[in-house]
Parts: sequence; structure tokens; C-alpha cells
Amino acid sequence: MFVFPILYISFFIATLRSLAADKVKGIMLFVVFALPIYTTTLSVTHLYGFTAWIPYLQSFKEITIVLFLGYCILNIQQKFKWQWMDKIMAGFAIYAFLYALLPIGSYGLTQKLLAFKSISFFPFIYFTGRLIHFRKINLNEIFSFIGLLTIGAALVLAYELVTYTHLQTHTGYALYNQHFYNQDPSGNYGLTWTFEIENGMKRFASFFSTPLEFSAATLVATAALAALITNNNNQIRFTPFTQVVLIGTVASIVFALSRASFASYGIIVYVYAWVTNKKQLIKIIHWGMIGVIALITLFAIQNDLIEFVINTITFSNASSVGHIIEWVNGIEAIGRQPLGMGLGESGRLSAFEGVNTGGENQFIIIGVQLGLVGLGLYLAAYILTIKYAIKTIKTQTGKIRRLAMFVLLIKIGLFIPLFTAEVESYIYISYTTWFLTGLLFNMKAQVLNKIN
Repeated sequence: MFVFPILYISFFIATLRSLAADKVKGIMLFVVFALPIYTTTLSVTHLYGFTAWIPYLQSFKEITIVLFLGYCILNIQQKFKWQWMDKIMAGFAIYAFLYALLPIGSYGLTQKLLAFKSISFFPFIYFTGRLIHFRKINLNEIFSFIGLLTIGAALVLAYELVTYTHLQTHTGYALYNQHFYNQDPSGNYGLTWTFEIENGMKRFASFFSTPLEFSAATLVATAALAALITNNNNQIRFTPFTQVVLIGTVASIVFALSRASFASYGIIVYVYAWVTNKKQLIKIIHWGMIGVIALITLFAIQNDLIEFVINTITFSNASSVGHIIEWVNGIEAIGRQPLGMGLGESGRLSAFEGVNTGGENQFIIIGVQLGLVGLGLYLAAYILTIKYAIKTIKTQTGKIRRLAMFVLLIKIGLFIPLFTAEVESYIYISYTTWFLTGLLFNMKAQVLNKIN
């Protein structure tokens, strides 16, 4: 298991060396290959008795972004022209920082700064992509990195399936949570309840932190795969590599058993079919949906997995009911305090202390902490990104169109998981999507400069 800390540290060093050599593409080397094993690395480090190293390992991700963002600011080659997206992202970060300084909420300054980093670090990631020298970024290489990660995750998943054992039982995952977050092991497998469904069937996470993050990462891989195999004429070209990646995404999304991500996987494929005008694929999806409904109707009583699906649709299982309760509590809190309760009052910080208000929903978590203004800014950024990505796919060709394809599919794909989890806390997903979103608006600025 010691290989995980070694890989994590090695990718961090390689990224710093890349930056020193003026090769800015190295940032994605760290994001794609180091961040997915972040929690596993920390767990193993604690397991081997190097607990004192963990704060330094934790800081690597922020150090990487700060260094690259500083490098980009110092090496801006032309006058920066603010776009609406830039103003929204900067506004969100500034607005959230004010909540860290003002006496709002029950937490002290240190805790609020930690909450600020948790909820508001993504604008810094966005601006790194927005300001980076995009001509030094090989987009196909990035998507290929994501494909390689997917294959690696699928291989670990295969090991878990063959042994029917979670990797996390060997990495010290439960001990790590108990030591740092005061969370005792739960569930039937000595980890947490998220590693199984209601009937005890295992959900696997490969080397990611949880099955939920694993399934969300599969959505990133699916969007990257779609962008990689599609040309300007919407022709699909598979290679042996992309075929293996496709198999990896299917296996991963199935055995992670995340309801939200499984639905989103289908939505990504469906939206892709519409965007690329693949009428035959649309028909296949429609008939597939009819087949699934028929299967559920015929075998609902006989199959635990299908019963799991039915309970999800009808919101009759414990997990779905828990989501609804959290949503109602969060909405009521926003209604009582529309300007927000303060940083840390919802999300990871308060959850660890057992006083969470309205968790398990990214939108509500933001609304409870920052109120309707903060939530409005977040939604505006999300909607504006989707709107511009659609426009770019229709009007542009080449690299920017391929990037817009990825951004559109992943933003739509993550929309349902945003209602059931704090997706921005999945650092691999958050860092990847916001960096590439920033890169898309970076390229938009270059297109506007050419038009002018």
C-alpha cells in the first residue's frame, strides 16, 4: 500500500519540475493522477505511522494551484479583459471571504477560513485555467490522462470484485477517519455506510475516497471520452485505447452503485447523442429505457438490485428519505436567514461536529452558508458555462469545440449529483472541471480578440 504515498509525492514533485521548466501542462499531471488517490494516500500514511506528514501532504493540492496561478498572473501576455464569467467567479470568492471576516455564524476565524477554503477554492482553480497559456496545453493529452486513470481505476475495481473486498479495508481508511474526524467505523464492512446499499450489497470505490466520488469521477471520464472520439463533423472514431476506456466507465458506474451518477451517466450519453445528432443512438436509448422499465416491472420482487432501483425512484429507501429530510431542513434554514447562517454552518465542517444544517446537496450547502446571494452567484456561473458551451459547439471547430463538448457534458452530468452530495468536496472532480472550465473561457477570450 505504500505505493500510493510514493505516487502522490512523485506526481507533486514532477508537477513542480514541470512548472520550473515552463511546462504549464504539468498541472493536469498532478490533478489527474494524484488527486484521485488523495484520501487513500493520507489513510496509508497514517496506517504506517507517518501521521505528522499528513498536513504537508494535504497542502500539496492548494500549493499546486497557488503556484500555477501566481505563475500565470506573472506571465500574462496581453491585457486581461474581464468577461461576465470572470466577474461572477471573483464575486463569489470575495463575497465568501467577507463572510469569513465578518462576525457571522457560530464558528471562529480559523474554522471559517477552513470552511472558506472548502466552499470557495474553486474560483482560484477556474482562474488558473482562465489565465494559463492555453497554447501550451495539449487537450488530447489531458483527455488521454483521464482515460488512463479510468483504466487504472477499473483494474483496481476488478481486484475488488474478484476478492469481493474493498481496497479501503487494507489502506487504514477507517482508522484515518476515526483519528482525524472522530468517525467510528460503521456499516457491515467496518468502513462507512456509503460502501454498501440497503440490503448489504457492496459498493466499490477503487482507489477513490468513496463510491460516490468514484462514480462522479466516471462521469468526468465519460465526458472526456466523448470529446476525445468526436471530430468536427460529429463522426465517432474509436481506437483500442478509447474502447478500453469505455469498458472501464461502464464497469465503474455499475459497481459503484450510485443512483445519482448512474442516472447522470445515461443523461450524458443522451445529451451527447442530441448534440452530435446521432438519431440511431437516441432510438437505442429510448428502447433501452423501455426495456429497463419492463425489466423492473417483471422482476421487481425477485431481484434485490432492481428493488434497490425501485426504492430509489419512489424515494422509499432510507438514503433517499435522508436526502429529503436534509433538503427540507436546509431550505427552511435559508428561508429563515436568506443572507446565510455563516461559513461552516453546513457541509463538511459542521457534519464532522454533528451539527450540520441541510447537507447532502451542494446548492443547499452554499445557500445555508452564504444565503441567496452566494447561491445565485454559483448558479449563474453554472448556467452561464452551460450556455456558452452549447454556443461554442454550434459555432466553433477544433480544440475549443472539443473542450466545450467536455464542459457541457460534465456540467450537465454533475447536475443530479449536486442535489445529493457536496460535489465540490470531491477534489479530483472539482479541480478538473473548474480548471477546464476556466480554460474554455480563456479560449473564448482569444476568439473574441481575433474577431476584434
